[in-house]
Formats: sequence, C-alpha cells, structure tokens
Amino acid sequence: MDNKGLLMINTGNGKGKTTSALGLALRSLGHQLPVCMIQFIKGSWDYGELKSSERFKDILDYFVVGHGFTWKTDNIEEDKKAARDGWELAKSVISEAKHHLIILDELTYALNYGMIDITEAVFVFKHKPEDMHIMITGRNAPSEIIEIADLVTEMKEIRHPYKSGIEAQKGIEW
Repeated sequence: MDNKGLLMINTGNGKGKTTSALGLALRSLGHQLPVCMIQFIKGSWDYGELKSSERFKDILDYFVVGHGFTWKTDNIEEDKKAARDGWELAKSVISEAKHHLIILDELTYALNYGMIDITEAVFVFKHKPEDMHIMITGRNAPSEIIEIADLVTEMKEIRHPYKSGIEAQKGIEW
C-alpha cells in the first residue's frame, strides 16, 4: 500500500484542535512511528501533554517555542523572535524527514500575525517529504494554507463551560 503524507488542519473557534492533534500523535506513537510536536503559542506551563511527552521521549520530539498567549504579550518583539525561531526549527525538522507526523500547534497565530511569511510556509508545505504527515492547529487558518491542505476540520463552539463561569481544568484544558 502506498502512503501519501497529508497536510491536515484543525481550525475554528471551538475547543479540541490541539486535543485532536494529540490523539493523532498517540495513534502514531502506538505504531512506533516517530512524532514531532512544536507548540508555537503555549508557554512552558504545567500542561498535561508536556508532562506525558516524557513517557514517549524515545520516539516523540516535543518543543515549546512560544512564551504564552501572544495577544496578551508584554514583549511582542520577543514573541516574534520566538515564532521565527520556532519556524526555523519546524523547517529543519521537516527537511530532516525523520518523523512520520509533525504537529505545528497554534501555527495559525504566527501566520496570521505576520510573524511567519505565509508564502514561505506554503512553499515548505508543498515541498515536504512525500510520505510525511503535517498537522497544523489554531483558529482562523489562512486561506492559502487551507487551499493546499488534504484535510481541514473546523471545530465549532456550541457551548463552552468558561461562559458559565467554569475555569480551565487540569486534565481537560491543560
């Protein structure tokens, strides 16, 4: 059976984009297929997925390149540099071609804020290794990326506990 590496996107205003990507990672890891996850926005807080990544360190490369939520930043220049450095890392990981799946978590924000050149990103994704899968997550995926993707899923918020006063919970949101 011939495998074609897919360019996939989880986007939309609903919860579950990263969670779904992590499920895909878990599926690949279960088959002993190497995965790389690069988180562009989330800081190195006490996230459950960051803690659990240690259990798969032999076949999971996990990088947190962001400093937190960019729209609440104290230093936009530092955030831009972190996004550019993360993108350089992503390009390097893609060109090394040693991973079955690469997850570029919250990449859409760096693209939409102009921290990463969209034309360059399209070029990189169009020229990725043929059998490599890439999953991009984040709200408002740019149309240029959607246009070249093989799979696009939009998460739509219908109800969210935060609107009822329920704060983010350990093991659910983080």
